[in-house]
Amino acid sequence: MARLKEYNGHYCESEYEYAFIGFLEAEGWKYSSGNNISRVTKRDVLIADDFKKFIADTNPDLTEDEVTQIYDNVRLVGAESNFATLHKVYGWMVNGVQFTSQDGLPRMISLIDFDNWDKNIFRVVNQFTVEYTNNGQKENRRPDVLLFVNGIPLCVIELKNPTDANATIYDAWEQINIRYWRDIPHLLHYCPLACISDGVKTRLGTVRTPYEHFYAWRRVNEGDAVSTLPFAETETMIKGVYTPERFVEIFRDYIYFQDSIYDSDEVEIVCRYPQFFAAKLLKQSIVNSVVTRSGKGGTYFGATGCGKTYTMAFLARQLALRCTDIPEIGSPTIILIVDRDELQKQGSNLFTKSKEFLNLGEVSVVKNRTQLRQELGARQSGGFYICTIQKFCDRKDDKIGLINDRQNIICFSDEAHRTQLEHSKKIQFSKDADENMKAMVSKPYAKVLKEAFPHATFVGFTGTPIAETYQTFGDEIDRYTMDQAVADGLTVSIKYHPRIAKVLLDNKKVKEIENYYKKCADDGATYEDIEASKKAMSSMEIILGEPSRLERLATDIHNHYVASCAGDPDRIQKAMVVCSNRKIAYALLQKFKDKYPEWFEEKKSPDGVSVTEEELKELKPMPFMAMVSSVGSNDEKDMYDYLGGVKNDKRSEELDAAFKQEKSNFSIVIVVDMWITGFDVPCLTYLYNDKPLKKHLLIQTISRVNRKYPGKEYGMVIDYIGIRDNMREAMKVYGGDTSVAPTSDDVEQATSVFREELEVLKNMFTGYDLSPFLNPECDPIERYRLLAKAAEYVFVSTEELQSEGNKGVQKVSFKTYFLKTVKRMRAAFDICQPSGHLGEEESALAQCFMAIAGFVRKMSGTSEVDTDTMNRAVSKMVEEALKYNQVESVLESGEEEDIFSPEYFEKLSDVKMPATKLELLVKMLRKQIKEYGKVNQLAAKSFQEMLEKTIAEYHERRKHLTAEEVGEAQEQASEDVIKIATEQALAILRQMNENRESFRKIGLTFEEKAFYDILISLRDQYNFEYGTDKEVDGVIVNDKCKALAKKIKDEFPSKDIWLYTGYLWEEIKDLEIVKYIDVLVDGPFKKEVKDIKLHWKGSANQRVIDVKKTIDSGKVVVLED
Repeated sequence: MARLKEYNGHYCESEYEYAFIGFLEAEGWKYSSGNNISRVTKRDVLIADDFKKFIADTNPDLTEDEVTQIYDNVRLVGAESNFATLHKVYGWMVNGVQFTSQDGLPRMISLIDFDNWDKNIFRVVNQFTVEYTNNGQKENRRPDVLLFVNGIPLCVIELKNPTDANATIYDAWEQINIRYWRDIPHLLHYCPLACISDGVKTRLGTVRTPYEHFYAWRRVNEGDAVSTLPFAETETMIKGVYTPERFVEIFRDYIYFQDSIYDSDEVEIVCRYPQFFAAKLLKQSIVNSVVTRSGKGGTYFGATGCGKTYTMAFLARQLALRCTDIPEIGSPTIILIVDRDELQKQGSNLFTKSKEFLNLGEVSVVKNRTQLRQELGARQSGGFYICTIQKFCDRKDDKIGLINDRQNIICFSDEAHRTQLEHSKKIQFSKDADENMKAMVSKPYAKVLKEAFPHATFVGFTGTPIAETYQTFGDEIDRYTMDQAVADGLTVSIKYHPRIAKVLLDNKKVKEIENYYKKCADDGATYEDIEASKKAMSSMEIILGEPSRLERLATDIHNHYVASCAGDPDRIQKAMVVCSNRKIAYALLQKFKDKYPEWFEEKKSPDGVSVTEEELKELKPMPFMAMVSSVGSNDEKDMYDYLGGVKNDKRSEELDAAFKQEKSNFSIVIVVDMWITGFDVPCLTYLYNDKPLKKHLLIQTISRVNRKYPGKEYGMVIDYIGIRDNMREAMKVYGGDTSVAPTSDDVEQATSVFREELEVLKNMFTGYDLSPFLNPECDPIERYRLLAKAAEYVFVSTEELQSEGNKGVQKVSFKTYFLKTVKRMRAAFDICQPSGHLGEEESALAQCFMAIAGFVRKMSGTSEVDTDTMNRAVSKMVEEALKYNQVESVLESGEEEDIFSPEYFEKLSDVKMPATKLELLVKMLRKQIKEYGKVNQLAAKSFQEMLEKTIAEYHERRKHLTAEEVGEAQEQASEDVIKIATEQALAILRQMNENRESFRKIGLTFEEKAFYDILISLRDQYNFEYGTDKEVDGVIVNDKCKALAKKIKDEFPSKDIWLYTGYLWEEIKDLEIVKYIDVLVDGPFKKEVKDIKLHWKGSANQRVIDVKKTIDSGKVVVLED
């Protein structure tokens, strides 16, 4: 075992080096000191004895001279560039070297026995000095640790002292990447792998991996919990990567080089642990699927940005090279199905440069189905083809049908959640200029693929699986979630900053809208149309598009972005604004144009960015901000022209390329649906969201800002619409361990419900011929007439049926019963349809009834006033009714939430609670109370106490709720708790307003009312009693007042007592209280002669009388102002 030669009492780098070697020895590596290894010169980097022994043992027919000849061939490699040599030698180590023996026959000689790992010689070496020449002078380098297999150095390990805070793994990386490549490249020609460690951080990469892409290895075996403890990194790395059997497995199949013709790019990548385990598990699942003919190879749930494309490459290599012993697979044909051109380009960029790595022969992008049929028909094995999902859409002139029925076809579906699963649920209607509406039967995606490739196996890759994903591709085989990706440093964290853009409604306009709907009802509009219009007009998009709101939004985004970039001016920070629809996006763009025209001046790069002449040549003049969207045939001319019209695709491609260029002037993009999934721009830092998002689309969207970029510590989501709860809900599923996969019981139960409801519907249409709808070849006009007549049959029926509801069994119309039954059937259909288990006829029947229901809902009454007509009329009134208030930050400055922090995950239990309104109300109340306190501290204190009591009660109820309630009951109870707290807060607000108004009822000013409140408070505090008022000579007097004046004068004789009264001096001069008074303000306050400039009195008719002087002189003496 390795031992320190001497120990000086301090923990040093060499101490850690020997500990690291000890860990490797425990896993089966033999230790040797470099000083004891026999070499002709110190320039030699192979261990000749080990190399020759392995070749001789595995090839006993070779002579000693032949073994030496093979050794020399490997030793003297290096005519090409350094990287090309590395790639070439790696190929020798994996595939063997060609050698022509004395009998004249060429043969492949293996340098490593991958099938029998224990036949290899595994040696860990330190003190291995490597000599080189610099300017004619001999120098040397000595790597900390080298790992040799059969005498060949396959991995270099650089270590730093764990106790020295200044010795970092970055220093270790620099040694390999700069010094060793500069000084001893002849060692690195044999060394594809590199490991750097300081005892706390231990990271794996290649000798050509950038520092930021060295990663920890956090699992030893599949099924193990992921280890995130820093001090566990070293042992987990050694057990997970460097056990001899695992090491040769990774070395053979999980180090990626592009094809040799691209060696100038110097791309060399080693797998990360999630890619390794996913590829292994998926391979086994695919093998099982092929053998059992299930067709479902499994689903891989990999977080966005974690490298799913490379996982596919590693898996494809496994299937191509490691399944030759399985006759049903042999050398498979792999088809990669993507949902967009963007992903097709990404896939093409990787796979078309990977023919040598994949070992499947032809790799190509398929232009159409005809080409795919031809390619697959021309071969019985091999081949890697990339195509978009659109190739699997039925068209009238090109039915899909069978493409190929081979069993060894494996289909990879990238971003499997976004295939046509959801669209296939909907009846597809199209309108032609010359024909009536046509109803076309759609099929589930699973069924379409099954028809195209009946014996193929399907594998789904997605960062955001939905229930249907699992039904199409099979169970989840492995997962790597967003929080794990952040913990591993693959992606940056995302901070969430909510900024609510509030809109208020004018109640008079609301009343006007209601009256309009009543008039429409009187004119014959159907109840369904009115409800549909109300829903549309109260929708979020109507509010989001309010012009003054967009103006404020533009200002807020501008100010936030400019301020954020100013805080880190040396880093490129791009931004994306996500809008609810194209019309709103274009309107917002116009607001930016009006307010910030400088953002629309076309330049090659922004001011202040350093750009070289070469970089400038690659850049095109671009605006600082632009909108990217598809065009619509009904777009207004201005928007249609701005988006490029018929050249929209070309415009989008140019903007795409510019946005991905770091130094392009194009820095902020406004989008709706484009670029929010599968779009990678590492310097994209800010996402301004003004679109209602949830579930997988929300995660896909916010993941645009999670890519790593130098100097970028986090991405930020600035939310103007309130997606916090939806984000927490999504993070529970896509950031943690929750699965959305339906169980087989769910599907079975849904199928049973579906068939029951379908039978009910069939019985309702007994004797009605629905066969034209079920026949795809039927004349479109005949099918249209069938739907129209069937809808009319439902609409005019006077039959009443018994229906169960929340209020028990009730009689309902035939139409209502039909629509409710279709709704129940559709809910079950959505769950069981993607499984592909439903028969053709029952699927077609279901869609027939859904189409009829669609017609029924569209049929209006006798009036021409339909939903669209009402929408157009009401939308203008809604716009007028909307009054915009300012954009408000819900959190105080600096309180952004890190959505990957442990604290954030603790909050996920509250995800469904609609507390936003309460939060805003409490915040508003605090502000109101603070303002109120400036004038009336006493009342403000009272309201503050009421508010704090409300909040305390709210939290107390929530505590009990968490302990006692679960499931849906908890959700309802939670809403009740929030509702109660909200009502209490509103009651406080009402009381405040009533309190502010109350002074008017007693004829006081606001300030006088505050003084009045203080007196009332003192009265209550000291239990002061007013006594009884009585009339004396026409004057109301109170003996308590006289007693108080006497007591004050007796106890504080130096104090003056002032008396305010509505009586004149002449009326009260003889009362006993007067002898205790020093100053009297007499006369009533008269509003008509009010004068705020007067001292001590409110109106000009009043007098401020010096009582003592007046009594002494016998005439009224008035104090001077």
